[in-house]
Amino acid sequence: MKRIILILSTFIFFIFISSAQTPGVLLMDANRLVNIKKNIQQQDAPTLQLVTALRKQADDLLKMKPVSVIDKAFTPTSGDKHDYMSQAPYFWYDSSKPNGLPYMRKDGVRNPEINKITDHRNLSELDNACRTLSLAWYLTGDEKYAAKASALLQYWFLNDATKMNPNLNFAQAIPGITNGRGIGIIETISLTGIADAVNLLKGSKSLSDKDNKSIHEWYAQYLNWMLTSKNGNEEHAAKNNHGTWFYAQSIDFALFTGNTAKAKELVEESKKRIDSQIDAAGKMQLELARTNGLGYSTFNLQAWFRVATLAQHTGINLWQYVNPQGASIRTALDWLLPFALGQKTWTYQQIGEYNKSNLYPLLSQAAVVYKDANYATLAGQVQPDKDVVGALLYANNF
Repeated sequence: MKRIILILSTFIFFIFISSAQTPGVLLMDANRLVNIKKNIQQQDAPTLQLVTALRKQADDLLKMKPVSVIDKAFTPTSGDKHDYMSQAPYFWYDSSKPNGLPYMRKDGVRNPEINKITDHRNLSELDNACRTLSLAWYLTGDEKYAAKASALLQYWFLNDATKMNPNLNFAQAIPGITNGRGIGIIETISLTGIADAVNLLKGSKSLSDKDNKSIHEWYAQYLNWMLTSKNGNEEHAAKNNHGTWFYAQSIDFALFTGNTAKAKELVEESKKRIDSQIDAAGKMQLELARTNGLGYSTFNLQAWFRVATLAQHTGINLWQYVNPQGASIRTALDWLLPFALGQKTWTYQQIGEYNKSNLYPLLSQAAVVYKDANYATLAGQVQPDKDVVGALLYANNF
């Protein structure tokens, strides 16, 4: 009897694998996900091993307590805990001033005081959980993973008692100076990953059409706030990585909500940032001016890789775009790599520890985009251990 049940379960699983449609993801590689499912169907041993590890991580997340902006012990000046709130990481109590105010800036030195406000951490945890759970559902068809992801999404975006208001008016506040600023918009990068998770869950029984529509409406409201508010306009105009990440987010949210015309407009506009940010050698001078120049150069490249990935959905090829200085996204990557990999001595500031594993998804994607196996070889050298999701999304073995 058990053998019959096992055979039937396996048959149903294979039916799920073979009948599922190509997912409408924006940052993940949809074709890659389809190929992974084919490998599962063909009982490919390395793939099955990764999926088993993914299921273990997803099973652990089934016990995760839902997170929300109302979890924080603080209340923004609006008086509404539903408003996202955070404190600027590089500003510190000034002992030379009465009550330590206004706080003073120490670029690159993170103030642990910021951890007392939990909104940013909670949003990051939501992103990681939803990405893992949605992938587990998409690859296995096990509805319990979709049910958990849906519950987490409802708690953050939809439930009246716990949902976040679609604005960032009070992000990265500086005590004694401001209650919030445009720079804080960089803290919602996680929303791009969550959007892909929502798209992956399409077709599951647990995320209803109504809830799916409501989440899209929330994103549309947040995008409108980004494009029209004072804080949004400030970040939109930022010349360094903040401006790049604004484009990465706004383009993603426009595509997610079906506003392809706005997404295409923003992609075309973003070319001006490539023009101003990357010099002929590939240096990004505004990032090199920071106290963690290596880290911020990598961070800005991460943003450009996302913008270029999203641009493909608008029919624009940013991967090959060359600015007036004769430089491109690839030029910036190639200039940075010898320093990031320790092959050349870094002569700018880097006061914090540099994490080479941040290069892994960039190198893996560059290998595919530029059809250069050398990038894949380098990716294998920096691949983080036990990064199951990363291995599924980026490893060059599918």
